[in-house]
Amino acid sequence: MIYRFKGVRATQAPNHDVFTFAATPREILSFSEIERIGRNEEGHLKGFQRHQVASHIQEIRDYLRREDALLPNAIILAFLDSVTVKDLGDGIVDIEIDSIEQKPGFVVDGQQRLSALSTMEKGDFQVFVSALICKDYNELRQQFVLINNARPLPKSLIYELLPSVDGLPERFTKRKYAAHIVDVLNSTSGSSLFCEIKQHTNPRGVLSDTAMQKLVMNSVSDGAIQKFMQHEDFEGRSIELINNFFHAVRTVFRPEWDGLSPRHSRLKHGAGIIALGFVMDEIYAKQGTSTKDDFIDGLRLLKPHTAWTSGEWRFSETDIRPWNGVQNTPSDIALLTEFLTQKIRKELKRKQTELAV
Repeated sequence: MIYRFKGVRATQAPNHDVFTFAATPREILSFSEIERIGRNEEGHLKGFQRHQVASHIQEIRDYLRREDALLPNAIILAFLDSVTVKDLGDGIVDIEIDSIEQKPGFVVDGQQRLSALSTMEKGDFQVFVSALICKDYNELRQQFVLINNARPLPKSLIYELLPSVDGLPERFTKRKYAAHIVDVLNSTSGSSLFCEIKQHTNPRGVLSDTAMQKLVMNSVSDGAIQKFMQHEDFEGRSIELINNFFHAVRTVFRPEWDGLSPRHSRLKHGAGIIALGFVMDEIYAKQGTSTKDDFIDGLRLLKPHTAWTSGEWRFSETDIRPWNGVQNTPSDIALLTEFLTQKIRKELKRKQTELAV
């Protein structure tokens, strides 16, 4: 079907059409998709929208049932093709949307409002639509991230999308690389972290995605991965390093890992994960290798000093805490990191001395 609307075009970025018009929810859904984030059979990311929030939709629906209900907030759509915008002068445009073969539009913002309206008997109720035309799907996702980053979308959704989006501001660069590494480790069969990390598309995971990304970013800033950056295969080296390290973690600390949640094991807690990243870098720096066996040897030296699921953390003579007394706060993460890295340095030095005798 061909849809035609009168609209207003705004002058913004060169070579981009940005315009607004009024349409009913039924019309919008006839030429636009709400493409929710998920993964295909190969594990590749598809879509970008979060899943529906039933309580939010119900609240909107309850309000819109009122006779005096108003909805001035615009639905934001992005089109890739099949849209013609004809200038009529003074900023007024004719908009033609061709949805005969497929829906050319994607809902970038306002899916909950649109979902609420689509089930109501207000056939003549119109909403404003703010639309832009993107040159390709990457630019569409880029706009989704930039538009929604300042709004209360789940950070896990934003971070999971980052690896598939190009052209983002510099502040996203480290997080994008970290999110990509974490995504590969979480979605690759045979990985030591396969499906262990909680992401928007893997809600059953138990490890914090942001903690794992922080582990990567710390190593990029001043650790093993920083040294990998001089090599062409730095990405593969980074993945191998973390994969081997967590294979070793799961071998040495199996009772503290298997089947446990962060609540029942500080090993899988955000503080534990971030602190372990520094242990990983320390072992790599001292051993000069990233094999699973070398990590196992190092972690076995560390094990007697840990209290992941029981016992006490003896940080000092005056700071002795129960195993679950470490919280996911900057001060506790720093304390645990300092404690573990000091212990591993001391144990590795002792081992080297014994081998030299």
